[in-house]
Amino acid sequence: MEKKIIDLTYTLSSTTPSWDGGCGFDMPVSVDYKDCKEPDLFRVHKINMRAGMGTHIDSPAHCIPDAKTIDNLELENLITDCVVIKAESEDENYIIMPEVVERFEKEHGKLASNAFVIFNTGWGKFWEDKDKYRNNLKFPSVHENTAKLLLERNIAGIGIDTLSPDSTGNAFPVHRIILGAGKYIVENVANVDSLPPVGAKVYIMPLKIKEGTESPI
Repeated sequence: MEKKIIDLTYTLSSTTPSWDGGCGFDMPVSVDYKDCKEPDLFRVHKINMRAGMGTHIDSPAHCIPDAKTIDNLELENLITDCVVIKAESEDENYIIMPEVVERFEKEHGKLASNAFVIFNTGWGKFWEDKDKYRNNLKFPSVHENTAKLLLERNIAGIGIDTLSPDSTGNAFPVHRIILGAGKYIVENVANVDSLPPVGAKVYIMPLKIKEGTESPI
């Protein structure tokens, strides 16, 4: 069977939606072609950005003091089986409960150990409208009991097509549960509709930042 490669990341730009609503990415030119002598022409950029911009990974140290940082994540947990659980809702207050995972398992079998589990809420359709995507930090999220169930399945990490598996005002329980167990979280996953429920392999490639707690992927 022919393999298909899917890019699950968004392009970073000054219009990328961010948690605080500000511009979290800027790439000014420090040297331009006009500053050079031919034939040696160069354009050189600087990058100013928050580490948690666009499609990015949260390491355990993002929320847990003295926990594992980006540079210490194991490749065998970043290159692994991928599971996509559809939980679509246009309700900004929708919360993904354990029953969603249990229904998925009845149809597709028990989640494989060390799988990367992506929740497809359908919220990614708003990506190009950063205000609607951010939506005052109200978007579909994951219940803490769902996170606990996933840990029982020994997942590698979770992903979601929103800014966070925790919406604002609920004290970030999913972050504490998942990261507290030494797992990782990937936020703003793109193109999830292009993935099958099971059978895909994912390659999560963060910048290898010493003592980094987050990184674009």
